[in-house]
Amino acid sequence: MDQPCKVFKFGGASVKDAEAIRNVAEILQKYRQETLLIVLSAMGKTTNALEAVVNAHVAHTNEATILLEALKIQHYQTMNELFQPDDEVYALVNDTFVEIEWVLDEEPHDNFDYMYDQIVSVGELISTKILCAYLNNQGLPTEWLDARDVILTNELYREAWVQWQETEERFQKNAQPLLQKGGFVITQGFIGATQENFTTTLGRDGSDYSAAIFSFCAGAESMTIWKDAPGVFSADPRFFQGATMLPEMSYDEAIAMTYYGAKIIHLKTVGPLKRKHIPLHVRSFLEPSAAGTLVSEKEVATYPPLLAVEANQVLLQISNKDYSFVTEQHFSQIFNAISDLRMQVAFIQNTPLTLYISVFDQGDKVVQFAERIQDTLETSSIKDLELINIRHATAELLTQLRQERKVLVEQTNGASAHLIVEKG
Repeated sequence: MDQPCKVFKFGGASVKDAEAIRNVAEILQKYRQETLLIVLSAMGKTTNALEAVVNAHVAHTNEATILLEALKIQHYQTMNELFQPDDEVYALVNDTFVEIEWVLDEEPHDNFDYMYDQIVSVGELISTKILCAYLNNQGLPTEWLDARDVILTNELYREAWVQWQETEERFQKNAQPLLQKGGFVITQGFIGATQENFTTTLGRDGSDYSAAIFSFCAGAESMTIWKDAPGVFSADPRFFQGATMLPEMSYDEAIAMTYYGAKIIHLKTVGPLKRKHIPLHVRSFLEPSAAGTLVSEKEVATYPPLLAVEANQVLLQISNKDYSFVTEQHFSQIFNAISDLRMQVAFIQNTPLTLYISVFDQGDKVVQFAERIQDTLETSSIKDLELINIRHATAELLTQLRQERKVLVEQTNGASAHLIVEKG
């Protein structure tokens, strides 16, 4: 019978430097008798740094190699605090950085998203090699697993879709034998591969989702996301006074919160866990003895108001040039343009004369969108806005928000409310 495993996911902040990596190892020491599958993000701000390398390469600024060298130095400084100079991890990490250097030796690829994935994915490959080597040196036997040998995706680079049946089959072939040995298996979040073995990524902050994919395939006993926060809060405590931590949430409530923009769990994470009744724990790597938040199928009787804010919003105001209604016949034109441009929609409201759509600010896509529909429709836009989404809203809270912010568009549906506001 297959050994049941637990899945742990650690984000970039948990392995940002040598001290943080030692802390992760101390947490894992407490689970040395268990079978663990560890999903790891890139270290610290590595993904941002690699994005800068990609952009510099495309822009032909001659800075790509300089930026990459600075990132290498950061990683080697961390390794110097953790390993002896002759440790084989140095060669493993160097060889992985060379994969980026090969890309930079060539002209930028015509498909930006493809090239992005080939470069940015290296962050996770490196972090897992470093942590794997350190755990083994600490007497915690750990096997390294390439996530690309398990997670099969389509070819939608930067936002790849998982091919579930093939992924489950690859898990049984490539991951299950390692788990059956007992001990730890470490793999990468955020990345997968196409049928032709080209690297893909699952969208920014997609490591939570990767952990859910592995949990689903393993039929895991549980999944734990280790954060720098003690659990899931009713709102971001940095921006909303009185935010409280939730000891428990149902799957459906967590799905709704992430859909509406709560960032503490990636929005695609909870669905696969719900399908197999796998409980999700959100705990703090800074306070590992604390219980955190449990997300499960158990229904919770009452919740406080739950707030999530989507920043960097652009409000599109679409109207018919002849001042008649924006009707169903216009919708296909509008949403085909949105789909073709891969714009990210956060909010829609239709009124007799104006269709309001709030989208994430993605450079010049708003201009391209307006050009696509200008034959029949007029588009105006307002930038630098926020969308506040509220579940279990109260009249008192809505009154308070209206007093604190300038509300441009508001939509309420029962106890849910959505407010497009000027940035506070």
